[in-house]
Amino acid sequence: MKKIAAALALTTALTGVAQAQEIAEFNIGILGGENAQDRLANNECFRAYVEDALGVPTRLFTPADYNGVIQGLLGGTLDAAWLGASGYAATYLADPEAVVPVLVKTNLDGSYSYFSIGFARADSGITSLADMQGRRFGFGDPNSTSGYLIPSVEIPRETGHSMESGDFFGEVVFTGGHEQTIIAVNNGTVDGGVTWADGLGNWEDGFNSGALRRAADAGLVDMNDLVEIWRSRPIPEGPFVLRASLPQDVRDTVTALLANLDETDATCLYGVAAGETAGFEPITHNAYETIIEVRRQQAN
Repeated sequence: MKKIAAALALTTALTGVAQAQEIAEFNIGILGGENAQDRLANNECFRAYVEDALGVPTRLFTPADYNGVIQGLLGGTLDAAWLGASGYAATYLADPEAVVPVLVKTNLDGSYSYFSIGFARADSGITSLADMQGRRFGFGDPNSTSGYLIPSVEIPRETGHSMESGDFFGEVVFTGGHEQTIIAVNNGTVDGGVTWADGLGNWEDGFNSGALRRAADAGLVDMNDLVEIWRSRPIPEGPFVLRASLPQDVRDTVTALLANLDETDATCLYGVAAGETAGFEPITHNAYETIIEVRRQQAN
């Protein structure tokens, strides 16, 4: 993969002047999951690399919800974004020609899967999904893979009940994002919720990467105050996508920058990847066909 990335970097060097003439700006969308200020701070280093390589103003956009990023890609106001698998599925179903998935974040063990993690406060007495019956449960965003889509399919299979408020859970609420869910559980606003993590490493660290790791790093929670109560089956990590209508040399340049980030700036990579990672590897549309089918069925 590094040889491919190096070749792309060489292409960048040879075509840099042409790129500046082909595009006037480059806009990157950052999904929700944490507050906008932290999203901007964690991705500023990558933004600066892209701006320097392309030679055009490059901006980060942090819409209030996942749909803002999806609509930005569909409408052509965003040129690139990190999407969850469900967000990519929604984009593809709306317009199969809108974006191209190019890279995916890998875990330290080389896998590119993660989990939806159900959790509660350790002092709540809740230790399993069964203990959540009749209680208040928090999801992140309707377009989140781990924060809604996957648990909305797997939890009813396990409980035999729907996700409607008053059926199994006493009340089902949307918090607005992963960080908001973590804070809501920690503060007791909801009794339990779901978020994402690679499931590797130590619970007290928030695992190696994911929303729990980011919240623990930021000092928002002490992981010892929380307990895992449910875990989904492995979920394919969402892709980094580029607008399909971008000039090919621009797409190659940005892809190479992200692919090489583990070698050029490990600190930047940690922020971009929400924790420890083995870097980014190539990914194609085929990896998300199952998630796309799940979203298609839910829409019917």
